[in-house]
Amino acid sequence: MTREKDMADLADLFPGFEARTVATSGADIFLRTGGSGPPLLLVHGYPQTHVMWHKVAPALAAHFTLVIPDLRGYGWSSVPRSDPEHSAYSKRTMATDLIEVMERLGHVRFDIAGHDRGGRVAYRLALDHPGRVGRIAVLDIVPTYEMWHGFTVKLAMKVYHWLFLAQPEPLPEMLIAKAPVEYLDYTLASWTKAKSLAAFDPRALAHYRAFFQVPERIHACCEDYRAGQTADLAADEADATAGRRIRSPLLALWGGAGIPGETDGPLDIWRRWGTDVTGMAIDSGHFVCEENPQAAAAALLDFLRT
Repeated sequence: MTREKDMADLADLFPGFEARTVATSGADIFLRTGGSGPPLLLVHGYPQTHVMWHKVAPALAAHFTLVIPDLRGYGWSSVPRSDPEHSAYSKRTMATDLIEVMERLGHVRFDIAGHDRGGRVAYRLALDHPGRVGRIAVLDIVPTYEMWHGFTVKLAMKVYHWLFLAQPEPLPEMLIAKAPVEYLDYTLASWTKAKSLAAFDPRALAHYRAFFQVPERIHACCEDYRAGQTADLAADEADATAGRRIRSPLLALWGGAGIPGETDGPLDIWRRWGTDVTGMAIDSGHFVCEENPQAAAAALLDFLRT
């Protein structure tokens, strides 16, 4: 149960989109693609899958060719073996997966929007491969460097999972595996403005619960956060030291009751990392595309169609 063979039991939330798996040099990436126009890559975060974009995809697909993947280890993509340095789940490695995916689909240069961990993949891709990215939108995050170097008591309480999931194996895996659905549901609800699951389509929840019950995928999620504390932080620190900044136009969106609101100002922070940065708060918690899809889609279209 809860393996790839069970995909047929889950609702198709992207009618008219193609489903396919693209083999890259490091992972097999499952994705949905549809729409028409210039290419736009949409990247999900933790603890979700590509399905998180289903409420905004129709509006975006009217103007863009959407590519909506599951990150390695998540959803229905493959689960590469982890390594002692956690580089297999670094955002640099995940960005390489997505570049290869886009090339296989015929897209050398593209716009990108990422939520949560997907936002970290997006800005790492923009820093490492600036020629690939037209415009970039990051949803409800600030850079990894700023998170680790800017922890306050209040922020640490809100994002306790950064510390928990980054603990050495097998502690978080062991504890989550005892009640994976309960952990998932609690996490999702606690990060919304309403502190409930009301914003989530039950069909989307079924997707999230299915993937999150697979032990190797729980491990992959933990490796994602271990990479955040090691390889990802080191990459950000190197960029900060070298003065490298994101040159593509960047839109920062965050939930008014989301995670970046606990920092000293998400827009000011992003302006330290980019040369052309705009942004705004959305009336939501962390899950802006599911809690307030109309506002999220409108903000993305205003920026991406400029």
